[in-house]
Amino acid sequence: MRHDKLLVAAIENGTVIDHIPSDRLFDVVNLLHLEKMKTAVTVGFNLKSADMGHKSIIKVADKFFTDEELNQLSIVAPNVTLCIIRNYDIVEKRTVVMPELLVDTVKCSNPKCITNNEPMQTRFRAIGANGDILRCCYCNRDIPRSEVKIK
Repeated sequence: MRHDKLLVAAIENGTVIDHIPSDRLFDVVNLLHLEKMKTAVTVGFNLKSADMGHKSIIKVADKFFTDEELNQLSIVAPNVTLCIIRNYDIVEKRTVVMPELLVDTVKCSNPKCITNNEPMQTRFRAIGANGDILRCCYCNRDIPRSEVKIK
């Protein structure tokens, strides 16, 4: 028997988030509030990966994430693979990519920004080679993605 494969029960319906950088796994768990789930959540941490060296994976039964949740996920762990499972079959598989414009997802770190002083949505543009910098559309503050605070 080979011991290099993960033996995890398949889920009938739900979402699999794969190719999560292992150092970001707990950020993803916290961001998606998985500790509050009432359905089964399976977490694989620091698994061997030919492409990444090590990766993590999360399977969430009976949960399909909203676009807003996926936008937040793309900031914390860009380029993860998302598989939608229905009746034990993968019906959709895609890479979660950060959108060019993030609306009401990220908090501006500039205390003088209008979004921190008036009731309004934030707006950030992803800039830089890989969207590693987010720029506030109101005050032009640049925030490295690693320092971003989710709203």
